[in-house]
Amino acid sequence: MSTPQLYRQHELAFRTQYAELKERVLAAGELLPGTPGTLARRTGTGHSYWYRVYYPAPGKQAESLVCKEGDDKTLASIRERMEFAEWVARQVVALRKLGFQVADKPVARVLVELHNRHAFDAGLTLVGTLGYMAWLNEYGVMSVTARTHDIDLARHERLKLAAPLPFLDTLKATNLPFATVPSLEADDAPTSVKLPGAQALRVDVLAPGRPIGKTIPVPELDWAAQAVPYYDYLLEAPEPAAMLAGGHCVPVRLPQPARMVWHKLYSSTQRSGFPEKAAKDRGQALTLAAALADQEPGMLEAAFNDAPAAMTAKVKRLSKSLIGGASTHPLLSEALTSCLGK
Repeated sequence: MSTPQLYRQHELAFRTQYAELKERVLAAGELLPGTPGTLARRTGTGHSYWYRVYYPAPGKQAESLVCKEGDDKTLASIRERMEFAEWVARQVVALRKLGFQVADKPVARVLVELHNRHAFDAGLTLVGTLGYMAWLNEYGVMSVTARTHDIDLARHERLKLAAPLPFLDTLKATNLPFATVPSLEADDAPTSVKLPGAQALRVDVLAPGRPIGKTIPVPELDWAAQAVPYYDYLLEAPEPAAMLAGGHCVPVRLPQPARMVWHKLYSSTQRSGFPEKAAKDRGQALTLAAALADQEPGMLEAAFNDAPAAMTAKVKRLSKSLIGGASTHPLLSEALTSCLGK
């Protein structure tokens, strides 16, 4: 039985469509949360006011004051922003149909809130499966649609925020019913929040450290993070990118893709008792690695050489299966053989 291709390239026209969307969103500044909405005029105290009526979260309608009637400049500005939001939503729907990776609406609501509060500008980095999905879109490649119930956010060093950004308050501002997930140790500060339900969205804050799971204070978020070994390597010099989610395209910050490949492969070796999660990590790493090897030769080798020896030693144990899984991608097979040995 032949090994299948790890990915297919999107057509140039579709890659250009994504690039235009990303370019316009990166220049847009603050994004409107929720649906684009409609404008409604309310009169009740002798004066008339304009409101934006929208859904900040699925099933929850809200209104936000725009301006007093007669403030034509402000009214024109919000109309323009709503029209832009509608255009973005149409583009995201079209890209989803073409096979681009798009996360769901609750993910979008969280990411928009973090973006509008400048968390990603300050250094917060999107990792995990969402980071992988975003990189597939960035490289214009199509693979099996990823699904996740987690938003993994990583903090390398103290975030460069103009003022403290309380994490729990930020998540509650989404109008989604997030609740704190109690830590395993009673004395440890929480590191995660979650929506109700067994398969509902969970948001984790992660940081470099060991042993894995150790609680690390994050004072600028009035929160804490879970320690993950070798995250200092993963989070070195993250890159600006975008995440498609719900009807939004949200500017985010991602780990360097080649470092993400090697750290995912390392993580797969630490999934004792969770073979399905280990297989998922390896599959995502190989797919992203194939795109890198084809489009940016040398990046995998450079990132491997920069990785801690203790980390790469774990990955080398997978060399035979990884090289075998890359048999339909000659450049990837060559890069893996160069890094891991025959």
